[in-house]
Amino acid sequence: MLPEKKVHPKQKPRLHPRNKHRERYDFKELIAANPELAPFVKKNIYDDESIDFADPRAVIMLNKALLKQYYDIDYWSIPKFYLCPPIPGRADYIHYMADLLGNNNFSKIPKGDKIRCLDIGIGANCVYPIIGIKEYGWSFTGSEIDTVAIESANKIIEMNAVLQGKIEIRLQKQPNDIFFGILYKDEFFDLSICNPPFYASYAEATAGTMRKLSNLNEEEITKPKRNFGGQNSELWCKGGEEKFVRDMIRQSKLFSTNCLWYSTLIGKQTHLRSIYEALKLAEAVEVKTIPMGQGNKSSRIVAWTFQTKEQQRAWMGERWRKESD
Repeated sequence: MLPEKKVHPKQKPRLHPRNKHRERYDFKELIAANPELAPFVKKNIYDDESIDFADPRAVIMLNKALLKQYYDIDYWSIPKFYLCPPIPGRADYIHYMADLLGNNNFSKIPKGDKIRCLDIGIGANCVYPIIGIKEYGWSFTGSEIDTVAIESANKIIEMNAVLQGKIEIRLQKQPNDIFFGILYKDEFFDLSICNPPFYASYAEATAGTMRKLSNLNEEEITKPKRNFGGQNSELWCKGGEEKFVRDMIRQSKLFSTNCLWYSTLIGKQTHLRSIYEALKLAEAVEVKTIPMGQGNKSSRIVAWTFQTKEQQRAWMGERWRKESD
């Protein structure tokens, strides 16, 4: 006997209004976009079509289908065990940052490749640039410390005409540096984004993975298995998310005129107090905290600028309106 069938809302209300993934997945359309997804789609215990989100192969095939159907990506692949990000959450970040750029631009979101975005830790998957290019036509520069990830991301760019000439990837040779060696003194970005390493150690990352899998399977999992993958540098660093973001804030101060808005995801709300303290020490002029949610998971974006309102208006006047004339 099947459990009582869940009544699902037509839309996922916690996602951004412009997010293309607010509707429930239409697996017939997704399989048409990526036939390799078909073997992984099965009826769940509620008699709904779904995939096993604890199976990394299924998650990768779902991502390939989403990227094909919604973002015109013909080729997408990542090396084994590398981070396979949830597309709806990544899209939310891009849309909320587009709103931030538009807020002081008469509510008009700036579009086109003259809008430059710096992706700190672009990863092997290249997902943030894919979404930003498709949705807003922005151009991207990505930093990465992992040469295998760079090779993977460059192949994704090479194999998709819609991405060619719109993404540059730079190797960060010093893992402790975030902007040094990546952001040049004489160049300017409208936006910097980052999905920082969440955990403080390998053991903490492994425990987090097992908790996630236990929730997905509704039973306790004791053997590590990465459904969304992730190399060590993607998942953890010494001091974890809190230290990484505090270092980022401190270093961003030294490039205060090179970027209009710096930003990062923050997974743990308990880290906010320490991060706000770091922003105060760095003398950030304006700070924004933007809540996000997907399913039962809550996170937030923290964004900051070192430019006054007057300087922000001058930036937009010189870079955006002049270039759109």
